[in-house]
Amino acid sequence: MTQIYDFKLDEMDGSKLDLADYKGKILLIVNTASKCGLAGQLNGLQALYEKYYAKGLVVIGLPSNQFKNELATDSQTANYCQIHYGVTFPMTQRVAVNGPDTTPLFVYLKKMSGHGMIKWNYTKFLIDQSGKLVHRYAPITEPEHIEPEIEKLLK
Repeated sequence: MTQIYDFKLDEMDGSKLDLADYKGKILLIVNTASKCGLAGQLNGLQALYEKYYAKGLVVIGLPSNQFKNELATDSQTANYCQIHYGVTFPMTQRVAVNGPDTTPLFVYLKKMSGHGMIKWNYTKFLIDQSGKLVHRYAPITEPEHIEPEIEKLLK
């Protein structure tokens, strides 16, 4: 049976991001878009990453242009997110979150959550230290509203 740790992605710089490297960590997986009206959430995601990384939280951003809110290239996206939001958490090369080209990780996450299509950018998936999906959060859910659940998982 497939589990979260079976997935490998490509980071912005082309290096491999193997989710198996994060066994025992809490994961917050988010489909991002630089030019989306919700892009300000990158500040909150970065704040969570900085506050809880040493305790076991990893935020992973997966840019997608399916809603036409992403920049033209992965390098432009990486630069924009770093310059405007100070993003240091792992960011992958752009992915598809819906349709026939959906990246396998999002096929898996949607199936595990019991919900269908990703309706907009900044849908968030919280995964516990054993690799189980805790919750799928709506795009409008601000990262700080997820913090109590992260703290609960860290206890």
